[in-house]
Amino acid sequence: MGIFGTDGIRGTINNYPMTPEVCLKAGMALCYILRQRLSHKPKLLIGKDTRISGYVIESALTAGITSMGGDVYLVGPIPTPAIAFLVKSMRVDAGIVISASHNPFSDNGIKIFSNEGFKLTEELEREIERLIDDKSFPTKRPVAKELGKAYRIEDAQGRYIEFIKSTLPKDANFEGLKVVIDPANGAAYKITPTLFHELGAEVITINDKPDGLNINKECGALYPESLIKTVKETKANLGIAHDGDADRTILIDEKGNIVDGDFILTILAEQLKKDRKLRKNTVVATVMTNMGVENYLKNIGIKLIRTKVGDKYVVEEMLKGGYNLGGEQSGHIICMDYTNTGDGPITAVQMAYIIKKNKIPLSELTTDIHRYPQVLKNIRIPEHLSKEEINRAVKKILQKASLIEKDMNGRIIIRPSGTEPKIRIMVEDENPERLRIVLAEIEEIAYKVLDKSKIN
Repeated sequence: MGIFGTDGIRGTINNYPMTPEVCLKAGMALCYILRQRLSHKPKLLIGKDTRISGYVIESALTAGITSMGGDVYLVGPIPTPAIAFLVKSMRVDAGIVISASHNPFSDNGIKIFSNEGFKLTEELEREIERLIDDKSFPTKRPVAKELGKAYRIEDAQGRYIEFIKSTLPKDANFEGLKVVIDPANGAAYKITPTLFHELGAEVITINDKPDGLNINKECGALYPESLIKTVKETKANLGIAHDGDADRTILIDEKGNIVDGDFILTILAEQLKKDRKLRKNTVVATVMTNMGVENYLKNIGIKLIRTKVGDKYVVEEMLKGGYNLGGEQSGHIICMDYTNTGDGPITAVQMAYIIKKNKIPLSELTTDIHRYPQVLKNIRIPEHLSKEEINRAVKKILQKASLIEKDMNGRIIIRPSGTEPKIRIMVEDENPERLRIVLAEIEEIAYKVLDKSKIN
């Protein structure tokens, strides 16, 4: 069974696949593949978030890469999108991020970027998996002077901060804006506060003291309650929340309302269209984006294209169609004019700039965007089910749900998570009363189907 999900390799630390042994071999496999393709010694960048297990994985990857003759550049805690930027800036051959994104500290993961700042293709992921599973790999190892070295890079955060500021006009400043930042005790705990301070904002920071165990713990993009409370108490203009590796951002307006990725994508699209910078007047989103958002964009002359869930699928569609804006409801926003992946700090500064430029509070920017009521539910998958059994189960649930969907003025989305052992259910309908009834029906179907005896 493949170990790569929709966003790299991920799991509970010291449980397969997130063991030092697998990480060691993943580093060896990646370096081996690069050596076959390059005429020089491979150079790889490694960054991480603030999880305590990052030390274990960083050491294992470094050992694997250097043992296969590659040089490693360690940048320490830094957001995932910073690696996407730095691989290009530093002219290295690949970048690795050690992070489990929004998951609890007990999980960790590996995300790999190409030398152009894009996440690996599925073809390359399969090749790495093949080598990891190959008990005879490697048949020949470098020796003596052919081994690689490891270096520590001290100025990576500063380079990334300067890059983010370069995405704004040279005279842009945030003077007069009071901003509350919640980096989720994660990778951006220094970067986003420093960024906004240098741009002139009054900055209040919460959940910015990582201890290796508190990343994402009742804070950040998934748990915005403390941010909402602080925004209201301090009468701030804006609240900013990242997840653990800061590739996503959600915002809180001055009234304490959540502004998620759907709203952010819409506001950015509308502004780019006004500035005649929205390529083909089109944005790319996923099946999770609200129908109300799609209708709003259509009314202002912007087309929305949907993909499977996962920012890598959004990026693929953007590249295929030549579009420059895409994103997910969860807060992954890809501004292809600046970067090739979801970038929380860039999203935050671009949104703050729109607020400052238009002299309009964030709450007014969302006033006319009317979303359909939507409910989400995660159902844990029994551990004994295989990937094939899970896929068959989801197919059966979808077949039964499609009969219910015919009587709705909305949608039902059911899919296995690519990052956790869960089935994700989304129900959307103009009628909020209908929502709860339909969700309860789908839940009942799902629990029955997930009984292994019913999966054939």
